Amino acid sequence: MIKRELVPCLYLLNGQAVTGFGQKNLLGGGDPCSYASSCEARGADRLIIFDFSDSDSEHDEAIDCIRGITSALRIPVSAGGNIKRPEDVKKLLYAGCSEAVLNGSKESNIAMLEEVSKRFGREKIAVCVSDAEELLLNASLIGKYCGRVFALSGDTESFMGITELPVVLHSDAERDGDIISILGDGTISGISGDYVSSPSADLTSLRRKMKQNGIPCSAFESALTWSELKPDRAGLIPCVVQDYRNDEVLMVAWMNEESFNATMDTGLMTYYSRSRRSLWVKGETSGHYQYVRYIAADCDRDTLLARVEQIGAACHTGSRSCFFTPLCGSAEKKKSPDRVLQDVMEVVLDRKANPKEGSYTNYLFDKGIDKILKKVGEENTEIIIAAKNPNPEEIKYEIADYLYHLTVLMAERGVSWGEIADELSRR
Repeated sequence: MIKRELVPCLYLLNGQAVTGFGQKNLLGGGDPCSYASSCEARGADRLIIFDFSDSDSEHDEAIDCIRGITSALRIPVSAGGNIKRPEDVKKLLYAGCSEAVLNGSKESNIAMLEEVSKRFGREKIAVCVSDAEELLLNASLIGKYCGRVFALSGDTESFMGITELPVVLHSDAERDGDIISILGDGTISGISGDYVSSPSADLTSLRRKMKQNGIPCSAFESALTWSELKPDRAGLIPCVVQDYRNDEVLMVAWMNEESFNATMDTGLMTYYSRSRRSLWVKGETSGHYQYVRYIAADCDRDTLLARVEQIGAACHTGSRSCFFTPLCGSAEKKKSPDRVLQDVMEVVLDRKANPKEGSYTNYLFDKGIDKILKKVGEENTEIIIAAKNPNPEEIKYEIADYLYHLTVLMAERGVSWGEIADELSRR
């Protein structure tokens, strides 16, 4: 069953977030990245962006803005506007969008559906229509080559039987009850519009009501209720927090029933502060949020383990992990690929910030981008040659050499392995 989505809409005009087409009223102060981040924090499931730029240069600036938004968000971003050729679809997808949204009222956009669908994948292509009648005109093509429909107007009944694709409706609904009614029968898969786009809309609360009304949504479902866990006499349970990518232990905090339920409702790790005697959302003031990936209870059900996507540092000192004070023994580093690649990156970045005499890495940085590119090209060629050699040890050596030089290139251009992993996971 398709989970229903709450989808705020961001209109981009001259680099600012505005309230609608042709309008100059700023949305959320006009800062697109700030507004987009607030949508995620409020509980949005997806963000849709429409680019209202008039020229190619403005469109390129909008693409840069969209790239900044997608790199900051963990929810999927769909984007459309000013798409004239397949290359524009590619720009949006390479900017980190989960979907490129083509204009269903433009014959040229409908004509390129098959090409871009086969080139980039049907799930990466969506179409925006004015209403159900416009969708009906090209229902066969859209159904074959698109993964989602965004409708700017219409009612639930008008879309019945037209398409099996998920339909996100831009609705004039102004109350939670109206949205619940629209989403209740399953015809509409998501809601956009002024209400859910308002910076004051509490989408987490709305999702909770959707859940209570039996509407499938993205709220986490815990296999155990709080009453089935075993808190201490103060009603608290310790929670050990790990990085979901590499299992690094980041911190330990406490939860009570209210923070546990808030975590399940929002997908943001929420704890109970014993010193302040209040709830706190990790990252609420610092921006270093922890997004839930997995939570488990131990055998006694008196301790929780949370695997999270950590933004920035977990520790209030600025350290990635709170556990940075060694007491005894030696911490043997894990040899998982992501940990090793990150360790190499950290060494390379340290050399860049703190040059060391005789360092080959500093030699490359001193020579500049052309030298680095030359070495990457040479090492790439060495891999090709080694691959023709029956001895597998040679290709292992050359790939390792290539990855080191690639890491130097990434450091020079400000790209992290995490960003590469995110891009691969999106694909």
